[in-house]
Amino acid sequence: MQQADPVPRALLPRPERAARPWRVVEKETFSAEADRKLRRAAANQYRKDNRMQVIVRAGVAAASVVAAAGLATQVSAQPSVEQFYKGKTVDVIIGYPPAGSNDTYARALARHLGKHIPGRPNVVPKNMPGAGSFLAVNNVYSVAPKDGTVLALGAPTLALDERLGTSNVRFKTAEFGWVGRVDSLINIVFMWHTSKVKTFADAQKYESTLSGTGAGSTVSIYPTVMNNVFKTKFKLVMGYKGSAAAQLAVERGEVEGHSTSWTAVKVGHPDWWPTKKISILVQFGLKRHPELPGIPTAVDLARDDDEKQALSAIMAASEIGTAFFTAPGVPPDRLAALRRAFDATMKDPEFLADTAKIKLTVGPMTGEALQKLVTSVSNLSPEMLAKVRAAYTTGKQ
Repeated sequence: MQQADPVPRALLPRPERAARPWRVVEKETFSAEADRKLRRAAANQYRKDNRMQVIVRAGVAAASVVAAAGLATQVSAQPSVEQFYKGKTVDVIIGYPPAGSNDTYARALARHLGKHIPGRPNVVPKNMPGAGSFLAVNNVYSVAPKDGTVLALGAPTLALDERLGTSNVRFKTAEFGWVGRVDSLINIVFMWHTSKVKTFADAQKYESTLSGTGAGSTVSIYPTVMNNVFKTKFKLVMGYKGSAAAQLAVERGEVEGHSTSWTAVKVGHPDWWPTKKISILVQFGLKRHPELPGIPTAVDLARDDDEKQALSAIMAASEIGTAFFTAPGVPPDRLAALRRAFDATMKDPEFLADTAKIKLTVGPMTGEALQKLVTSVSNLSPEMLAKVRAAYTTGKQ
């Protein structure tokens, strides 16, 4: 009997295998125990982490309390501006004798400034004349309290004098806290009507005498510049105690003329110019005063660019003008308060009425702008400084 071909093994049905005896109990036992260990470890770590967070939070909170306490102590140690000025007296130091235009400006400011300063302090003007205002300026720089209770008014040429190394300068103008300017300061040279010097050209032909005050003041500086640059023949008679006394000397016939601010002439002798008792030869400023449109400035008279540049640098002092400053190192919040009080005073109707009544012009500049202007004068290039020195130096009269 023929046997059938054998069926390939791969096609044969696979025999049933007995179920593999998984060790379920052992597996469950191992998993539960491991799980318990893992849970215990995780719980322990959580407790540790939680304790650490509590410690950290407590530390941060403590540090915050300490910092806040320190800040509170610091704030309480530094009174507010209003608290500081309440009941205080602010001195306005005037670097000139009484009765001149600078004195008049400073006293007008003092009458109205206090009500605009937080705490409404009393404001008292005090004269400290000497050395063309350098005595007062040196005092404010080195001796006066640096707490915002002292303001001062000095020569508009302070920054230039410092840069040139003028004698008796013991201050750095950029370190003062500049509070504000009441007006620009246009100086003039005028001659009494009896003098044969009637024009600037006459001043180059004929010798004439001018009354003078301190060597560092604009009263002596500007005629010296004219002598150096334009070969005028002004002869200064020094020693008068302020511009008011120097103007009186002209009227008495002791000298032929004087150099001072246009404001000083208007305030002290308002009739001189309208009645032609004086001739005005030149004005010192970057531009002509609106009340003197026919009088040339020193810059107008320049014959070349070198002269124009040097004279413009010198006449920048006219822009500084009647500028008030406080001592170096005054706390910033008090300096800011003084500046804002000054700005408010310049707009105060009572102040403006007061100044108009005594014929003072008001053309204010903020303390911030003034600080930049003073710094720019202090930073003249060596080349420009040499030109200025040649025009400015005394002893060539």
